[in-house]
Amino acid sequence: MIEAVLFDFNGVLVDDEAEHCEALQTILRDEAIMMSREEYYADYLGLDDRTGFVQAFRRANRTVTTEILNRLVEAKSRIYLRLVTKSLRLVPGVMEFVHDAARRYRLGIVSGALRREIEIVLGKSGLHDRFEIIIAADDVSRCKPDPASYLAAHEALNRRRPIAAGACVVIEDSLPGLQAARSAGMACGMLTTSHPARSLEGRGAAFVWDSLAGHSAAELADL
Repeated sequence: MIEAVLFDFNGVLVDDEAEHCEALQTILRDEAIMMSREEYYADYLGLDDRTGFVQAFRRANRTVTTEILNRLVEAKSRIYLRLVTKSLRLVPGVMEFVHDAARRYRLGIVSGALRREIEIVLGKSGLHDRFEIIIAADDVSRCKPDPASYLAAHEALNRRRPIAAGACVVIEDSLPGLQAARSAGMACGMLTTSHPARSLEGRGAAFVWDSLAGHSAAELADL
């Protein structure tokens, strides 16, 4: 029986992958590294910022020091926050679904975003008090598709009140996120915010929804 729902953040609660893409492109362009929108959605979606920058520099046959990496992550976050605060868009159905889910389950967020980004957006949306735990990029050393973030979420929930990993269901939009959740022993449903439904078929998703609109949290009960 499902007892908790763990939401990815970008592309699941807030429709902001375009802003993340633009921010990453801007910073990389300043470093003379070009990245297309198609490359972002194919190869960077679901990665945390540090991993994304390391990957981009590696593909450009360049190395990046820890000092430079910290500067790039900070600069990218500033651009992202400027963009997202101008036009905050939640994924359709989020407000109704999250409030419905909070009446039935324990809720958490498991994201590769920085904690301050999550906190700011949750504050603007008024959803902050719906979530029992938040696991952000700051909290784990390995990003999705590694299961570390979902294992950390299970541990955080379990410390408060015992729960089995299999009693957690995840809602994701990225393929690395799907792999991470399944590797942590959790069922994972997918939203088509970032990938068309046809590209998600046969990958082990518990369900594939266009958005959260028109869906009830009760649909998760028997996963």
